[in-house]
Parts: sequence; C-alpha cells; structure tokens
Amino acid sequence: MSALEIRNLRKKFGGLLATQDVSFDVEEHSLTALIGPNGAGKTTLFNLITNLFHADSGSVTFDGKLLTGLSPSQIARLGVIRTFQSARVFPGMTVLENALAGRHRLLQHGLASQLLWLPSSRREEKALAERAMALLELVNLGDQAHRPATELPMGAQKLLEVIRALMAQPRLLLLDEPAAGLNDTETAELSALLRAIQACGVTVLVVEHNMSLVMTIATQVVVLEAGRLIAAGTPAEVQADKRVIAAYLGEEPVA
Repeated sequence: MSALEIRNLRKKFGGLLATQDVSFDVEEHSLTALIGPNGAGKTTLFNLITNLFHADSGSVTFDGKLLTGLSPSQIARLGVIRTFQSARVFPGMTVLENALAGRHRLLQHGLASQLLWLPSSRREEKALAERAMALLELVNLGDQAHRPATELPMGAQKLLEVIRALMAQPRLLLLDEPAAGLNDTETAELSALLRAIQACGVTVLVVEHNMSLVMTIATQVVVLEAGRLIAAGTPAEVQADKRVIAAYLGEEPVA
C-alpha cells in the first residue's frame, strides 16, 4: 500500500518551472530515496508536500487524506515530520532540551499540570527524558546531552535534528540531506539509525547526495532532473538507467 501519493505536482517561480507534473508513490514502511543533481527540485518537492510552498497544481495524499490546502502544522499533526537541509537547533537550549522539543505536540498534560508540577506531569517528563536519552545514545550523543546544542559540530547537529524528529513519533519522516556534513563514522551511525527507523514501521522519504548511503539503505529510489521525474525503481534498476547516468555524468557528444 502507498503511504504517500504525489500526483502531477507543479510549481513555478517566476519564469522557472521548479517541478513539472511530478508523480510517484512512497510505499508504506519503505525507505525511499529522492535523488537528482543540484537544482533538480528535491527540496522544493519536500516544501510542496509539507505545504511550505503551495503547489500551482497537483495533489499530495498521505494515508488517504489530502494534504493540499492544509497548513504545515496540521500536516505535522497527522504525523508527517520533516527536517531541513541546514541543521536547525534551538539556541539557548541543551542537546537534550532540543531533542525533547520534538515531543511538544504529543504531550498528554496541559500547561497547568506542568506549572503545578503534578505527579502525572512529572512521570510524563521523566519518561520523555529517558526516551530522548536512549535515542541520543544511539548516535553517540548521550554524553553531550547537557551541552549547549549550538556547540556541537555541524554533523552532530544534523544527527540531533533527526533525533528531534523521531521524538515527534512520525508516521512519515521526511529527511532533507541528513548526511550532509557527516564524517564516515557519523554516516555509518545514520545508516544504522535509518534502518532501525524503517524496521520500527516508520515510512521514510530521504533526499540525499551520498550515493553510497542511498544505494545501501534505500528500498526504492526516485530520480528528479530539472523538476521532472526521470526514473523510479530499486537501487539496482536506477543505477543501470541510462537517463540517470546521463543526468549525473552528462551524455557523450555525438561525433
């Protein structure tokens, strides 16, 4: 079954056609990679899915519900959670506090209960802190939990952003270049984390330039070029597609 259905999405900025009638499905519980050269329209597509940009035409459906016309916050409440190209940690907050910020939409106890520090509120906060610490440990950030998040290297901030998104308990997780700025060790940690996320039943759609990572973790690969979908299939099928090879490496000139 398809968790996400994208149909004929089209977006124009002035004279630039950023996405041109893009259509594809993201299967439930899959790990789908969205790839393409710089300027292919990958991040624009994420912005259209989450309605940060309004599509000129076309539709996006998640779990049978039309997302077109909903606000980004309404879409997030449905369980569609995203990260961004640039790491966005909250200044003035620790690593642990940044992770916990992802859970705010799912808090069971209201402001009054938290202000009065009622036992039920204390139990909830303790459970959330334990969950956040467990996730931070997965990416070797547990010992950095009480450090200001802005002091982390950029690669670690990217991992923290993924952890914050996981704290929101996504049903569909959209990751925009999560491996950007990561070293080899951090990339391996990310790879293991993404596999674990998928194994837990979360559907993942990831934009990524690290082809080694993509071909290792993805169950499906979708390829954009200049706003158009040019290929979709398994990693092996996409690697062998002549249109994909031409898009990345260019075509040999005809004699």
